[in-house]
Amino acid sequence: MDGHRHPVATAVSLARPGDRVGTAGESQSRPPRNHAVIVEVSIMTPPNILMIMTDQQRRDTLGVYGCDWIPTPNLDRLGDAGAVFEHCTVDNPICTPSRASILTGKPVRGHGVERVHDNLPPDEVLFTERLRREAGYRTALFGKLHVSSRLKEEHERHPHDGFDIYEWCLEPSVAMESRFNGYTAWLRETAPDFLAALQRNGRGELHHPEALHMSKWAADRTIAFIQSMKAERQPFFCLMSLFDPHDPYEDHPSTFRNRINAAKIPDPVVSRTAQPECVVREQQGSYLGRLADFSPEEIRKIRTGYAASIAFLDEQVGRVLSALDDAGLTEDTLVIFLSDHGDQLGDHGLFVKGVALYEPTVGVPLLLRWPGHIAAGTRCSALAQGRDVAATCLAAAGLETQSCSQSEDLVAMTLRNAARRNSAICAYRNSGVNENGTFWDPPMQATMARDQRFKLTLYTSGGSSQRELFDLQTDPWETLNLSGDPAYAAIELMLLNNITSFVQDEAASAPPRATSSIPDATQRLRNKIK
Repeated sequence: MDGHRHPVATAVSLARPGDRVGTAGESQSRPPRNHAVIVEVSIMTPPNILMIMTDQQRRDTLGVYGCDWIPTPNLDRLGDAGAVFEHCTVDNPICTPSRASILTGKPVRGHGVERVHDNLPPDEVLFTERLRREAGYRTALFGKLHVSSRLKEEHERHPHDGFDIYEWCLEPSVAMESRFNGYTAWLRETAPDFLAALQRNGRGELHHPEALHMSKWAADRTIAFIQSMKAERQPFFCLMSLFDPHDPYEDHPSTFRNRINAAKIPDPVVSRTAQPECVVREQQGSYLGRLADFSPEEIRKIRTGYAASIAFLDEQVGRVLSALDDAGLTEDTLVIFLSDHGDQLGDHGLFVKGVALYEPTVGVPLLLRWPGHIAAGTRCSALAQGRDVAATCLAAAGLETQSCSQSEDLVAMTLRNAARRNSAICAYRNSGVNENGTFWDPPMQATMARDQRFKLTLYTSGGSSQRELFDLQTDPWETLNLSGDPAYAAIELMLLNNITSFVQDEAASAPPRATSSIPDATQRLRNKIK
């Protein structure tokens, strides 16, 4: 490949010889398919696609977004060489629903996964399956998937996940006995003593050695995959999916704490107006703990650990990008970097993520690089969403995108600096858990709509509702609620109409409810860190 798409005549076979899993040693049972269907077609030579996804990384943690206290030179270079999306909003602030949207190209109502323990319906198709079957891609996963509950994925692959190589790992010390866990299999061969420590201490095993860290493993496996594809004419899709910088914030190599500019660590943002009852409930019952129980020094420690994880993963991303260069594949590869949601880190009196749809939770980094197709130095202010990754990858491969009609091609978005949608929507449907590891009772819902400047969130629980309206231009930290102010009545009504339309469509067209695999008391993770 030479970095450009050219029409060529080719014979395409739908047969897939020798599908494998990799270090986990398990192949997926798939439905029967034709062994050889040969047709002559005219196609465009598609790019390789490298997708790097982090877990719980807020947008303002990269230098390309103005961060001056966390060193991210490799991701900054990636953004400078392509497009930086300034307003990417997740479809849901919780891992499972958000990732289901990213990988199906559908909003939450489209795939039915509303909560962290829900399971993606078996008839849903990840876009990776279409790349593999329809465009002949070789596909690989190294790390976290989480489009279904962790209990489901620990024992069973989704029938349409679309990965030829499936080296799954939810997080370093969870589901370690799963036959799909590639990280555990690797540790068993290379570092049995550290594996035993992880099995013994779980999340209590702190400051994982750099050479044995899950992020390093995922980068190593991605590099090996890139090298294996160097001489192949077949295009590839690779998902390098990291657990960091997710809580509990202390698995990073200890030396990376020294790379953080401690003098510039920002203090938590404090709201200037009363917050909705749903937000207060989240503050008081957060699964990580109550902010009021932490000292300022302890909050700074959390922020430092979070930042150190980002500095370390940035270094791993740099290694992977260098491997693309060394293989001569940079010009032929579309690189996508994003996260599934953010983390409050104490802002607005909140930890981690949940019902409160403030920007630290719903605003994520999104970077694209595709030489010859995206101009270096592009700053895109379009209203992008996580689900747009699906249409982007399908379009780059020359495939139709009607199967995910509410997903938009991000490459095309950079050219016109605009999305088709007039507002971005984020929908929380009692999606997360409380301090007891159970869903909130009474249930809480939140629906957010934002345009280029203003953002409205409607919170509902127990038959009552409250709103928060923010001017993100004059109040980017969302400290002053403008809801009910006559001067902003027109914009509030417009965004409320967008929310109402979304909720009505949700009620009218939602698919059958996804199944759930809810952990019992013995299976719940210990999330509190104090």
